[in-house]
Amino acid sequence: MCLPSRKRGWLAPQSRWTAVSCDVSVTPRCSTSTSGGTLEPIEISTYGLPEAQQLDAWRGWFETVFDLHVLDPNAGFSAKSVHWALDGMSLSRVTAPALRAVRTKALTRQNPVDHWVITVGRQRTLGIAGGDNSFEVPAGVPFVASLGQELVSERAQDERLQLYLPRDNFGDLAPVLDAVQGRALSTPLGRLLGDYLVLLEKSLPELAPADAAKLADAVKAMLLACLTPLADPGAAGQIHVSRRERAKQVIVSHLRSPSLDPSSLCRELGMSRSQLYRLLQNDGGIAQYIQRLRLLQAHTELSDASNDSSIRAIAEALCFPDGSSFARAFKLEFGVSPSDVRAASSAGQVFSVRSRSYDDAEFGTLGDCLRHL
Repeated sequence: MCLPSRKRGWLAPQSRWTAVSCDVSVTPRCSTSTSGGTLEPIEISTYGLPEAQQLDAWRGWFETVFDLHVLDPNAGFSAKSVHWALDGMSLSRVTAPALRAVRTKALTRQNPVDHWVITVGRQRTLGIAGGDNSFEVPAGVPFVASLGQELVSERAQDERLQLYLPRDNFGDLAPVLDAVQGRALSTPLGRLLGDYLVLLEKSLPELAPADAAKLADAVKAMLLACLTPLADPGAAGQIHVSRRERAKQVIVSHLRSPSLDPSSLCRELGMSRSQLYRLLQNDGGIAQYIQRLRLLQAHTELSDASNDSSIRAIAEALCFPDGSSFARAFKLEFGVSPSDVRAASSAGQVFSVRSRSYDDAEFGTLGDCLRHL
């Protein structure tokens, strides 16, 4: 990846920045604040660690999401992150010294989250998105990037907000979000979006969990209003969705078909097998993506109290070879058994569709948090 030089007003030469080695035995201090019936963020801080350990600990938090590079690896690195896990998205406030964050092609394979992330900081950001799209974003102006692509982001000491949007939950906005990647959203509507993120973060400590469940729709509406006018005319307002969303639609429409396989998908989507693989490689591959969608459908049916089909019947209808393999896959994906979900549904309760329970999970890294959205 070739970085523009400082002489042209862009990123500093790579040699100025030092990659940080990570001692995985050193971790930042992590806590959740309890405040009765309100939301509880995950707080990560290096302030209480010896200076010699701070940098390793901070990089450990971002492990598999970003490689971190700093100007002086021997200096202390006092930093803090407050991460709010919301319903189908998350918001972080990060305060840290100057650094360069790099998401390489190897990291996109190692941790294949492909969420969009909308960032607004108090300092300007210099970067490269998608391997060759250089950008410069002024302070206070938001920008969109995708974790499914290579990304470089460099900034001075800063406090910034980052809104993470999983594609599975915000797929209907894919054409607009993809169209504005790597651009400074410096129009009045773009700045309004930045102000909205600041207000959202300030409101979260007082928000009840029941109200938080309604946030996703409000955020979608705000994104659509602010970003659609900024997208290219060919992308904004289009009825069709991205190729990935089209593939998802085709898979969903054939979830109960035993003949659903890569060959049939290629024929219906009009693409080669290699193109289809590249399209879904960040989802673990074609077979894994199909299985996840089938498991999500099974979860939906088991959560429906009016559905009196047996667990085995639901599994067979979704093309699982037998009940035991279905139960194992279901438990691995959601952290609960199919019978647990059925029992909760009968009792008028609902299990979250997040992969495994967010409240009970152990989060050692930001990547763990993102995978649970």
